[in-house]
Amino acid sequence: MKKYIMALDAGTTSNRCILFDWRGRVCSVAQREFAQYFPHPGWVEHDAEELWQSMLSVAREAQNRLGARFDEIAAIGITNQRETSIVWERETGQPICNAIVWQCRRTADYAEELKQRGLTEEIQRKTGLRIDPYFSATKLHWILNHVPGAQARAESGELMFGTVDSWLIYKLSGRRVHATDYSNASRTMLFNITTLCWDRDILRELNIPEGILPETRPSCGFFGESDPEFFGGAIPIAGVAGDQQCALFGQTCFEEGQAKNTYGTGCFMLMNTGEQPVFSRHGLLTTIAWGFNGRVNYALEGSVYAAGAAIQWLRDELQLLDSVEDSEYFATRVEDTNGCYVVPAFTGLGAPYWDPYARGMITGLTRGVNKYHIIRATLESLAFQTYDVLRAMVQDCGIELRSLRVDGGASRNNFLMQFQSDIMNREIVRPACVETTAMGASYLAGLAVGFWKSQQEIRGIWEQNRIFTPNMEEAERERELSGWNQAIKAVFGWARA
Repeated sequence: MKKYIMALDAGTTSNRCILFDWRGRVCSVAQREFAQYFPHPGWVEHDAEELWQSMLSVAREAQNRLGARFDEIAAIGITNQRETSIVWERETGQPICNAIVWQCRRTADYAEELKQRGLTEEIQRKTGLRIDPYFSATKLHWILNHVPGAQARAESGELMFGTVDSWLIYKLSGRRVHATDYSNASRTMLFNITTLCWDRDILRELNIPEGILPETRPSCGFFGESDPEFFGGAIPIAGVAGDQQCALFGQTCFEEGQAKNTYGTGCFMLMNTGEQPVFSRHGLLTTIAWGFNGRVNYALEGSVYAAGAAIQWLRDELQLLDSVEDSEYFATRVEDTNGCYVVPAFTGLGAPYWDPYARGMITGLTRGVNKYHIIRATLESLAFQTYDVLRAMVQDCGIELRSLRVDGGASRNNFLMQFQSDIMNREIVRPACVETTAMGASYLAGLAVGFWKSQQEIRGIWEQNRIFTPNMEEAERERELSGWNQAIKAVFGWARA
């Protein structure tokens, strides 16, 4: 009897494996951080082979902790940091360079060049995305043009490209499957989200050979099997989607107009817009949410680059914290930020501003500002950035959200969630299980193999933990937002100077 679904959650700073049962309960979990490489200011890289070995090790660890046999695991679901770009050799399966991470800004000048060539409107119309170094296209172009011989090798069919999901599927299947799902493909800036094909006009403009790209498939369906050597036998790989799309699915936002916000390394708000794409006029992205049951759902998305990463910065670089969990306690040691604002634009600003040349800044400093004020201001910056995205989303779709579902590590922080509710003037709903990214991957895989019968059955699994209701005077809210707007304007274009 099949007892579990294995969810592989490939994050930006760590890999995690969770085994869920049919009630959606976490039965076993293993997690491991991996190295971050910053070879130049604004550059971010990962070792792709380390990503794979780390994921394999946590998957085996989670399986062994539970004592689960391979034939007790119904399927594997994969969710991943999106846009991160990997190129490897077709013959050996070895990467030709480090992975270029979604946060990396090295291609900002090339993105500007594409804009100057007049491609902005065409790319947004076809892909739903803005031209930005955030997406995979400019990263792949950089690899092909900066790794010696890469362009010629790609054109001769010697190389393969993939985002992290493709890389894991390829390795997990014993190098037999080169595929991605619609949601991850829609984040490359190379995929036409209405025709569901790689766009040959864009490929031609960027000089990217189509043969290097993976096959695209619906998010819920069969992607192959794991090599028997990894878990004692073959397990179907049956659900794949980008981390934010999986979180939307894991929060059971199956209906048009439902939205969630995930507080991970970055901060990502998605709203399900149904089976028709809504193209943004206010700095948001149009993306594929998932392919399921022969249909495609779309979403509006606002991407904030630094959320949990800002709290890690307090811990690792400033050494103001011993652990990220301490941030809530320290933030409540003071009544406010003493006029201090932190704008964590370490690698530029995402939605709705899209300024790759912005950089982080602490503003409003006076002699009375101490470390508690800075910690509190850093937490508050997550809520301010989320508010900016929500405002743009409401302007685009005309739907006034009454509540917002939240998940991810920082959603456990009660101070942050209350401040988020206050600044947004809306209810914040936190589920019992905040690991909704992995849960979404498990749902997609489980539905594909019949572990769960329907989305209605999954809705019955979702449980609420707490609702945060706004409790801030309107005058105070306006003062807070005015100060934030002043602070964020100060960081625009900083790296151009």
